[in-house]
Amino acid sequence: MQLNPAQRLDWLRLIRTEGVGPRTFRTLINRFGGAGAALDALPELAKRGAKRVVPVTRAEAEAELEAAARIGARLVAMGEDDYPKLLQAADAAPPLIAIRGQAAILSRPAVAIVGSRNASAAGLGFTERLARGLGEAGLVVVSGLARGIDARAHKASLGTGTVAVLAGGQDRIYPSNHEALVEGILDSGGAVLAEMPMGWEPRGRDFPRRNRIISGLAYGTVVVEAARRSGSLITARFALEQGREVFAVPGSPLDPRAEGTNDLIRQGATLVSDVDHIISAIAPLIGRGDFEQGTGQLALDRPDLADAPIFWDELDGIGSPAPEPEEEEEEPEEAEPADDRARLIAYLSPTPIGTDDLARAAGLSVRIVQTTLLELELDGRIERHGSGAVSLVS
Repeated sequence: MQLNPAQRLDWLRLIRTEGVGPRTFRTLINRFGGAGAALDALPELAKRGAKRVVPVTRAEAEAELEAAARIGARLVAMGEDDYPKLLQAADAAPPLIAIRGQAAILSRPAVAIVGSRNASAAGLGFTERLARGLGEAGLVVVSGLARGIDARAHKASLGTGTVAVLAGGQDRIYPSNHEALVEGILDSGGAVLAEMPMGWEPRGRDFPRRNRIISGLAYGTVVVEAARRSGSLITARFALEQGREVFAVPGSPLDPRAEGTNDLIRQGATLVSDVDHIISAIAPLIGRGDFEQGTGQLALDRPDLADAPIFWDELDGIGSPAPEPEEEEEEPEEAEPADDRARLIAYLSPTPIGTDDLARAAGLSVRIVQTTLLELELDGRIERHGSGAVSLVS
């Protein structure tokens, strides 16, 4: 299938109409045979309900297409050649996605890596190891451009292929200090995807929405460090519902950043301590190439936004404000601690980490790290291990 310009404009107008999300869009297309006919029918349909439905104007849709083109993005429709086939197989896949970069990378097999924004140095190091290994095996790494695990996964796979999924519009990079990373992804032959309109500033409820796309693009999702209320666990839930593999990296039971991943393993996720554990598990999926929705056996019984009516209402209505969830799974990005001591503590965990790796993760010189570690040792905050490794005392 290939939309002509008029059809693409109709698709955009329909999906941007208040109250129309992926599922409603599909229902309207199936009922009326096309987006243009659905737009014509909306006023009459709206009369039967209490809510006034006003389709986006042709001028507004054209303005969005022009704004996307100015930054090198284009809107690709479900069913077109450049639309990711794995994502198309997912429930509630976006009818239109804005793509920047090389669309060809979206046809390659991929694995998603997600995790804590406030990751430990050990978690960041292991993420880099996994991402590099997956890339060397010919797999694309997908993530959400967040600080911490996401950013490290992208950076480690720039040379082999990575895809970033945005929570906002293509022109609203979040966090803003990752604009250079986005450019790096594009310059290295990767791609950046967004479902939301141009100019859309991401809100708390947009991150879980983004997460279903991250998992939908991949054969499996790996979670590296996640607290029990982490949005990464929502990504794992979506992966399960989409019939994909769910992997988790174990962590110290003393580290709150590992509580969510340890729970995933207890509930049936595949434990990952080496990249081969991922590759061997997804090889049969790649060979088969198809998925059945919701066939996984992982017992993810934690309530989250994926189960809440308000979340799916959001999928069927980006045009109007909705009440905020009581607890947002994603909070605004926090600034890195300015104080060297606080910064170092943030990267330490009960898992031993080498001094050089710690310095690299924290962005501090080895001399400063050694001096600060001595102070922490005198305060009884850290424990030293063999080969110069240190860990946080819980």
